[in-house]
Amino acid sequence: YHRNSIQQLELPQRKAALIVPAFETLHYRLTFPKSKAELLSMLDMGSLYTFRYHVWPKGHAPTDYAKWRTATVPYRVAWQPDFEPYVVVRRDCPKYDQRFVGFGWNKVSHIMELDAQEYELLVLPNAFMIHMPHAPSFDISKFRLSAGYRGCLQTLREEFHQDLSRRYGAAALKYLTAERSL
Repeated sequence: YHRNSIQQLELPQRKAALIVPAFETLHYRLTFPKSKAELLSMLDMGSLYTFRYHVWPKGHAPTDYAKWRTATVPYRVAWQPDFEPYVVVRRDCPKYDQRFVGFGWNKVSHIMELDAQEYELLVLPNAFMIHMPHAPSFDISKFRLSAGYRGCLQTLREEFHQDLSRRYGAAALKYLTAERSL
């Protein structure tokens, strides 16, 4: 499906990030749905949830899961603060910023950079992934327990915003404005 989407959307010739809608389960064992219809049934029965809806809804809300339920063609979504979808992109896209290792802001900063470079954010109507439960990572534990870790992450975020402003000028102001309004 991804290969066909890449060809149909002429991804090699355009700047686009194909968003793969993310779901999660609280069950350690799950029969992976074979189709979107099967996934929607599992979602309606409560054995699947939209990814992190109860912990961090801003991270995936711009995917517009209500629209995805009935979508039959890819649809465009707009960047929003804290958006961190899973994406399929061309190999020559901007790399993840190496400042953001461990927990916090790796995917958010990557999507901001793609948006700053005017990538289209396209949600694939028949693609999906399912996050399986696992023990918390060492890095998320540090984030939760250490004010120093969170302070360093905030400093890196501010530095990243400054770098975006230098690279993209006025076009990057929306990221600063969005950050300050949160």
